[in-house]
Amino acid sequence: MFKKGKKLYSILRGLCPKCQEETMYVESNAYKLGSTLKMRERCSHCGVKYKLEPSFFYGAMYASYGVGTAIAVAVFIIAFIFANLSLEAAFLAIVTTLVALFPLIMRWSRNIWINIFIPYNPNSELKK
Repeated sequence: MFKKGKKLYSILRGLCPKCQEETMYVESNAYKLGSTLKMRERCSHCGVKYKLEPSFFYGAMYASYGVGTAIAVAVFIIAFIFANLSLEAAFLAIVTTLVALFPLIMRWSRNIWINIFIPYNPNSELKK
């Protein structure tokens, strides 16, 4: 499931969707907020261009909504149903979790979005 060649491998690690050999981001730490979304122009291994067109990653907002909603529902179920917290405490848990995971959610959303459009190709290598 989390092996090279699977979309989930590329999405969770932020790797090039085509070759999965290098990270797409300039800074590997998503919590360095000044550079959370700074991406390389191209993959140095296979040459794929990450920004396929201007404003390409605006579509990642749709993925972000889905990821954020899934996390919020999971936190609510854990806090309200399993931990028996009050509704207010469960709401506070949701907000705290979403704020804490915001940089990761932004990156995961971009990773999901680009992986929709670029298929994995293990034989892709930059022609010199």
